[in-house]
Amino acid sequence: MATRRIGAGDIFLYVGLVAIVFLTVATRTYKLEEPAHIAWDETHFGKFASYYINRTFFLDVHPPLGKMLIALAGYQSGYDGTFAFGKPTDPYGNTSYYGMRLICAACGMVCIPLSYMIVYDLSGSATASVLTGLFMVFDTGLLTISQYILLDPVLLCFITFSLFFMVKTQCHHQQGRHFTVAWWACLVGSGLSLGCAISVKWVGLFVVLLVGLSTAVDLWTLLADRSNSLVTLSKHLAARVLCLILLPIFVYIFCFAVHFKILHKGGSGDAFFSSAFQSTLTDNAMNNSTMPQDVAYGSVVSLRNGRIAGGLLHSHPHLYPQEVGAKQQQITIYHHRDENNKWIVRRAEETNPTGAATEPEFVHHGDYVRLEHLATRRLLHSHYHKAPLSTRHYQVTGYGFNGTGDINDVWQIQDETLLPSAMKTPFVSVADANKHRIRVLKSRLVLVHNLSHCALHSSAKQLPEWGFEQKEVSCNPKLRHDVSNTWIVEGHENPQLPNVTMDTLKPSLLGKIYESHVVMAQTNSGFKPKPNEQTSRPWMWPTNYQGQIFSGGPNNILRVYLLGNPVIWWTNTTCVLVFVAVAILMLAVRQRGIILDDEMTEDCSRTLVAMSWLFVGWLLHYVPFYMMARVLYFHHYLPAYLFNTMLSGILLGFILRHTARILSSYTTYLREREVLGFLLAPVAAVIVLSFILFSPLSYGMTGETSEHPSSQMYGLKWLSSWEF
Repeated sequence: MATRRIGAGDIFLYVGLVAIVFLTVATRTYKLEEPAHIAWDETHFGKFASYYINRTFFLDVHPPLGKMLIALAGYQSGYDGTFAFGKPTDPYGNTSYYGMRLICAACGMVCIPLSYMIVYDLSGSATASVLTGLFMVFDTGLLTISQYILLDPVLLCFITFSLFFMVKTQCHHQQGRHFTVAWWACLVGSGLSLGCAISVKWVGLFVVLLVGLSTAVDLWTLLADRSNSLVTLSKHLAARVLCLILLPIFVYIFCFAVHFKILHKGGSGDAFFSSAFQSTLTDNAMNNSTMPQDVAYGSVVSLRNGRIAGGLLHSHPHLYPQEVGAKQQQITIYHHRDENNKWIVRRAEETNPTGAATEPEFVHHGDYVRLEHLATRRLLHSHYHKAPLSTRHYQVTGYGFNGTGDINDVWQIQDETLLPSAMKTPFVSVADANKHRIRVLKSRLVLVHNLSHCALHSSAKQLPEWGFEQKEVSCNPKLRHDVSNTWIVEGHENPQLPNVTMDTLKPSLLGKIYESHVVMAQTNSGFKPKPNEQTSRPWMWPTNYQGQIFSGGPNNILRVYLLGNPVIWWTNTTCVLVFVAVAILMLAVRQRGIILDDEMTEDCSRTLVAMSWLFVGWLLHYVPFYMMARVLYFHHYLPAYLFNTMLSGILLGFILRHTARILSSYTTYLREREVLGFLLAPVAAVIVLSFILFSPLSYGMTGETSEHPSSQMYGLKWLSSWEF
């Protein structure tokens, strides 16, 4: 790490920083209002801003901080939350969208001067800082992602802040300036930045790992210094636990607390959450709801699967296809309330009930029941046919006519909270039955089929179009304790029974956060690409093999294509490979005992250490995507790209400095700094020229496509996989 302070004579550094800031603002605010229509995922994050402004609860797979900042910017700039954000290319008209784009652009801008200073603190080279700044300013990928209503620029901003404070903390550590005001400020800044990064997207966890690794190295070096007492070491450990673990956790929880406080009205996301969670939302049917507490025969109930994000047991008149088991009525999981989720609880011995009993008879743990679908009068049924998707399970259907079926419609209803950890038989004994009533929301039910000895199960697998892409219901022959085998009575209607309030079941803040995370994770893993949308794989990203369409349409609509400046991206990828080769070479040199001159040794050592941290950051933000099963896009590489760009700036700066030193030794007319300027000028010119050529990708293309001679991009489609 560099330990040299920035002196008053570092004119090149300061002039370079001012120039980079000016270019950053100019490129990021130019044509920020264009295109004046929805581009790509603005349809989601703009809509989320509307939800915040209207206080309406919704479901998204990302933590809330970035969306809240966008919503705040929209609110402060005059957006009223009424625009539909329907689909890409829908015109904004008179909607005030500029403020939301501006906050994202501002976050993208902050990354560049921060990276400039990070590179200087790491390498001590103003040349490396200028190169890094030029790479970032004139990269079309970073430019495009920063000009739209998206979470990515907000995430990049907090990742860069985290790295900035990490490097500053390392500098203080190397200089032995521990427990000073500046040292504490850097630790607190790190903690706040880390908390904000993970509160925007879970990808922020990768920079948490990087800072954690840096902290471990610092503590290890402190431990090796025998002049540090155990008390001193304990203080260092406590300071880092407080600032780098507890503070980020507090920030993360605080963001969710604000999120839940704002979104207090029921909305589109309610149905994916438990009944208890829904009861905390005003305008939701479960809020301040009253219903009979104990289930009786003749009651109309709705059953929600016990897994988090579990849906409601549902049926409709449509039949399973001929090739899928028995061609009987479909039973599915549906996440929204409607009349097809309602079931009448009947005694097992009832074959064709004609009326209700004069006195209510309650359903107990261990009773045998039939469940009659209220709308179609068919009974919940299972048999030995294979389930549609979970082929080791049995099919569940709706069977019978007007409430009359057969023996395969009988289920024993069990309360899992009363079951022993191991049962010798799948059924509750007569001695245990008739003691405990089945209760709304409190009882966790297991419905065991009378003949097949399987449990009614929700696999969360999505049925094909013939099942309306609802979730599969099957009968699981494995009767182990499985949350997907459990069901909760969410709705209950019985005019013969008194209603009671359900408010006592509302979850705590931590309970809501936990449930939100399970739902977010399940939703995230099930992401599918939009129709006709081009996805990508991680191997494509470093080579700029394929970009991403941000906005497209007829010739009179601006077309925007997310693609990195190929000159910069290919240079970056080459620099990573060169770094790996150089690192191996330097290890071989050291192993062979070859001695370099002192100045060269010091510069090489500092440069390699600096690039090593950035290489680790690049790996942490890139390699994990190879292990992700979810759909991936080009923009997922941008956090790793930040580290790659800083590494490239340091490596090329090192090469240019030493080339200038060698060349200046052959002439008495030019000093090293002047030679360096002559070398840097053509590099900067190539970067700027490449940006001018490819900038229409970011600012918008009109007219013909790249194959036509009149196109702005004619002759620039260097790879056939590019789609502009």
